Amino acid sequence: MSFVSLGLIDPLVRTLDALGYQTPTPVQAQAIPAVLAGRDVMAAAQTGTGKTAGFALPILQRLTMEGQAAPNTVRALVLVPTRELAEQVHQSFLAYGAGLPLRTHVAYGGVSINPQMMKLRKGLDLLVATPGRLLDLYRQNAVKFDQLQTLVLDEADRMLDLGFSRELDAVFAALPARRQTLLFSATFSDEIRAMAGKLLRDPLSIEVSPRNTTVKAIAQWIVPVDKKRKPELFMHLLKKKRWGQVLVFVKTRKGVDQLVETLEAHGVPADSIHGDKAQPARQRALERFKAGHAKILVATDVAARGLDIDDLPLVVNFDLPIVAEDYIHRTGRTGRAGASGEAVSLVCADEVVQLVAIEVLTGQTLERVDEAGFEPDHRVPVTNTRGEVVKKPKKPKKPKGDAAVSRLDVRFARR
Repeated sequence: MSFVSLGLIDPLVRTLDALGYQTPTPVQAQAIPAVLAGRDVMAAAQTGTGKTAGFALPILQRLTMEGQAAPNTVRALVLVPTRELAEQVHQSFLAYGAGLPLRTHVAYGGVSINPQMMKLRKGLDLLVATPGRLLDLYRQNAVKFDQLQTLVLDEADRMLDLGFSRELDAVFAALPARRQTLLFSATFSDEIRAMAGKLLRDPLSIEVSPRNTTVKAIAQWIVPVDKKRKPELFMHLLKKKRWGQVLVFVKTRKGVDQLVETLEAHGVPADSIHGDKAQPARQRALERFKAGHAKILVATDVAARGLDIDDLPLVVNFDLPIVAEDYIHRTGRTGRAGASGEAVSLVCADEVVQLVAIEVLTGQTLERVDEAGFEPDHRVPVTNTRGEVVKKPKKPKKPKGDAAVSRLDVRFARR
């Protein structure tokens, strides 16, 4: 199968050839013809499998073939949950649409709204935006949706999560009822699928890999450790294993800053991304990391989606995510486009519920690998993919509590 056989026009095919795209991925092969035909689509595929091209290429073609934008209007709208993902998706549109006569822009908070308003004055064929900033533009009459043809929710599971529900309700109320709607993500919970069913008309459902799975090319394991010794263990592993470029996920913004301080105190170049940092600073940190000027990038889950780093070898979960699905997105920063990668999690006894939720969600038990000299006093039990303890911890500090555990309740560790 080729991109030509999917119905793409010559300018797009030539650009793809120049970018080294030879054969469509499974999600692209199914999504591109459907989007070209105007169908609503709900697509789930592992991260790094080419989802962005799956909707960007046909949207670019339809925009090129069908009219132009009036002042202050947009013809295609892509909504994303984070600023980093907004930049990445827009850059993909620019790359795929090189040479096409289209006006595109990206809009998100944390930066001045004035340049975004100026770009919208002449109208845009495509706008990539976060919900909050889009609503700001709409309420200031800077953007109209009279001509909107296509709406895309990228990382749709997070976009439809309760944290975005109020903003999305306001956006949907402003959009025309007749439109093409596309939902793309790596994970879809049953609750999200039910909500999405209200937004789409007779959608084509695409699933090119088992639901809620991690990439097979990623080697994954955990290192049990007491919570207070996590920074010491990380520094030990960094030196012992001679880790090079590492993306580290930490639960809180304060924790991110503390780990960066520890790294810099040991002479390790590091930078950070989290919600308290201004967008220009976040972008500089990412660029420094990509260029190799910062060996370690420490981030909260704002970086779990939208960071596309070529050949990233290793992701470390310094803390496990509260929401199990975020583990899939975190680890998906490595092992992209068929490459191999590693994902290591430093897990303390306080995180057992989160760990089991991840194992239940992904259907795999993560191997426990003790590090000599860092064996925890508060042990992490071995569990199966049904959330059952199959090997009780040795030398528990509180035998009575540990002995009473036969099945871990993971209901509240998920959405």
